[in-house]
Amino acid sequence: MNKIFLKLICISILTSGLYVNKLFSQVTSQEIDAIVQNAIDNFTVAGVAVAVVKDGEIVHQKGYGLKSIESKAKVNEHTNFGIASNSKAFTTAALAMLVEEGKLSWTDKVVDHIPEFKMYNDYVTQNFNIQDLLTHRSGLGLGIGDLMFFPDGSDFTINDIITSFQHFKPQSAFRTKFDYDNLLYMVAGEVVNRVAGKSWEQFIKERIFEPLEMDNSFTSITYIDDKSNVASPHLNNDKTLSIVEPEQWDPKKINGAAGSIYSNVNDIANWMLLHLNKGKYGNNLEKKLFSETSQNEMWKIHTTLEPDRNPRYNSHFSGYGLGWRLNDMKGNMVVSHTGGLIGMLSKTILIPDLNLGIVVLTNTYLDGAGVFSAVTQSIVDRYLELENFDWASIFAKSFQKRDGDAKEVVEKIWKITKTANIRELELNNFLGTFEDPWFGKIVIYEEGNKLWFRSHRSPKLKGQMFYYKANTFIAKWDDPSLVDADAFVMFGLDEEGKALNIKMKGISPLIDFSYDFQDLNFLRVNEN
Repeated sequence: MNKIFLKLICISILTSGLYVNKLFSQVTSQEIDAIVQNAIDNFTVAGVAVAVVKDGEIVHQKGYGLKSIESKAKVNEHTNFGIASNSKAFTTAALAMLVEEGKLSWTDKVVDHIPEFKMYNDYVTQNFNIQDLLTHRSGLGLGIGDLMFFPDGSDFTINDIITSFQHFKPQSAFRTKFDYDNLLYMVAGEVVNRVAGKSWEQFIKERIFEPLEMDNSFTSITYIDDKSNVASPHLNNDKTLSIVEPEQWDPKKINGAAGSIYSNVNDIANWMLLHLNKGKYGNNLEKKLFSETSQNEMWKIHTTLEPDRNPRYNSHFSGYGLGWRLNDMKGNMVVSHTGGLIGMLSKTILIPDLNLGIVVLTNTYLDGAGVFSAVTQSIVDRYLELENFDWASIFAKSFQKRDGDAKEVVEKIWKITKTANIRELELNNFLGTFEDPWFGKIVIYEEGNKLWFRSHRSPKLKGQMFYYKANTFIAKWDDPSLVDADAFVMFGLDEEGKALNIKMKGISPLIDFSYDFQDLNFLRVNEN
């Protein structure tokens, strides 16, 4: 070989190595501390936990702030938070493992495993496959049917959910549009149950948590006996924090495949390392949970989304895989997901090309979203060696404007109720029982010369009704955890002025999409 050519190759390799080391330079724990503190200073949150994995190692794991504003106990790396929809990736991993064992195929029809599963028309029912459960492309609207489990405390079961889809009206053609859903992930959890012969909860615990030594993770808060290191959910109301009861669902009624896992940054670090190692784990990566082929399937775009054209990151694509969101930043693929419960918010982000993973868990609604956004974005920027950008301040200003705009809308609506003339209405015309085909019965009743709304199957949906305009009232829910969830209750009347049906929709622009009141259609029940 020509000596000059050999010398050039050596120089090239050395130069390339220096460049790689520079590009993938480490971000210190002190820098991460400063990033997190800056985010906390810009938002009102109780507690935060952060872990960063890089090049096969946990380089940072730490808690910040309080588990509870009452106990004043501090968050640490083992403090458990509800990770909400970050649970979905555990469900897709479970299915991938069953596919590799030959117990099902990604293209199996759902009805082959759950015969009673029925969608809104026969064609969709007969062609709906396992991956359709996971990719938010069913044709149904955003958050369809979530009122069956959100808020918690309802008596709906997995059987109710499986048979509910026939009652929903599609909002787009099958497999053509992304609309996020939770119920179909619960159906996926039932597929795990029927194929594996054990519940989703048991499968995740035995086949994922235990091998990965995620010893302090639980598939439901109901399984946590010692709650001394569990973060309490908080609400932020005009920078004042308050504690609410954690959301919890009975695993005997519905599975947690869409979002019930409680975990901590120490355990999630192991979960991120598993994915960055393409399904391998162990001291020398001698063990395998799933194959690289399965990893690629989970990290392949199945449903396209509009990409963020932010020139800072030179992004070109965006989509949803199997339990993961996918996009690109500066030529690197990014794999991520967020999660949200009342008082619990989380974000996981993986950049395989940088061998980097970040998780942020918080226990405050909604400011926790500002914290996890600012922290993950800032750490990623450091690894990409981009110029400094004060994400915490930018997100804080954006949240402040959003909250202010929403507050103005809601205040105008409530102002109308204070001057609305209800005297001309005959309240008796609105009383009675009304029924929706999937949500069941509600009752409109009178108490103290006022109308009240109460759901038969979801007890937290109870509250006084305030007259607004024409045939419309506003239901103000009694339960304080139903944040921004007050709703218009719109009556359809017959020629005599008697209520025949009810439609609903939220009044706040900030209402969580899982309060899908707009999908309800109540008809009066004739009671003899």
